[in-house]
Amino acid sequence: MRRIGVGIVGLGNAVKPHAAALRDLAQRAEVVAGWSPSAERRERFAAAWSWPTHDSLDALLRDPRVEAVFVLSPPRTHAEVTLAAARAGKHVLLEKPVDVDHAAARALVDAVEAMGRSFGVVFQHRFREASVALRERLRAGQLGELLSVSASVRWWRTAEYFREPGRGTMARDAGGVLLTQAIHTLDLLLDLAGPVARVNALCRTSPLRAIDTEDIACATVEYANGAVGVIDATTVAYPGYPERIDVAGAKGGAVIEAERLAGELHDGGRFAVEGSSAGGGGADPMAFSHAAHQRLIGEFLDAVEAGRQPRASARSALRVHALIDAMLASSREGRTVDAPQAA
Repeated sequence: MRRIGVGIVGLGNAVKPHAAALRDLAQRAEVVAGWSPSAERRERFAAAWSWPTHDSLDALLRDPRVEAVFVLSPPRTHAEVTLAAARAGKHVLLEKPVDVDHAAARALVDAVEAMGRSFGVVFQHRFREASVALRERLRAGQLGELLSVSASVRWWRTAEYFREPGRGTMARDAGGVLLTQAIHTLDLLLDLAGPVARVNALCRTSPLRAIDTEDIACATVEYANGAVGVIDATTVAYPGYPERIDVAGAKGGAVIEAERLAGELHDGGRFAVEGSSAGGGGADPMAFSHAAHQRLIGEFLDAVEAGRQPRASARSALRVHALIDAMLASSREGRTVDAPQAA
């Protein structure tokens, strides 16, 4: 099996689980170089991982050894960097979100797919063992018709977290708890339950931080399959708790809490997957294993090799952008809102 050359754009906190995963996938991928506009971050990356860096984005994209680019830069740079990489003939694995809203994300997906590139998005929660196990049971109909599916993301982010310039602002992050933190859990929610049809939401900004994005959001939701549920997402819940998804079906129920799964069927059957309860919900947002990143990246490399879209494709991520847009619109307009057509 040949090694696929990888270039990494964006060398901040998000690089850590990707670099750890790529190190463990060294037989399948070779990190050719990293790049950040910050010389300090380039130096820190090279020292931490013993991989080279380029001194410009153009140099990285011109490098013929780079076949796939991992884009880990801030949200408002995603479209520019992704399109430049795709035009340079590179496949792209993009850190969430795809773009700042559903319309922009859909336009980006359409453009990159039209160039024939594999285009993935980093929604690693889909690849946790608990998530995979529950998805398989749901697809097999073991829990029966879905009746109620809810998500709770009651996290805490410290003052230090928000001291990074622009953190929590529309200018830098393009969104708050929904687009920046809870998006992983919301994506998994939709991966398990299917797309949302309509929502009624309230989104607020607490007085705890000098930010202009929401850090409290809640909603009632109706899914396209007729199930209903609630979403509760915040970063003001001190000291931070594991994210949770609750599924109630006609034949049984299940709960995912961070990387743990527990379920019970009406006929007495039980199932479980043990795992960490540290999902990055507390003071350290990076307090989680890189194992799910490794599975996601491995599957992305399979897709590049096969010339197809990965399972965590950027197009599949449009569902969560549709949900987030609908929640924000519902809160802004004070009414129930239909979610945009995702794809």
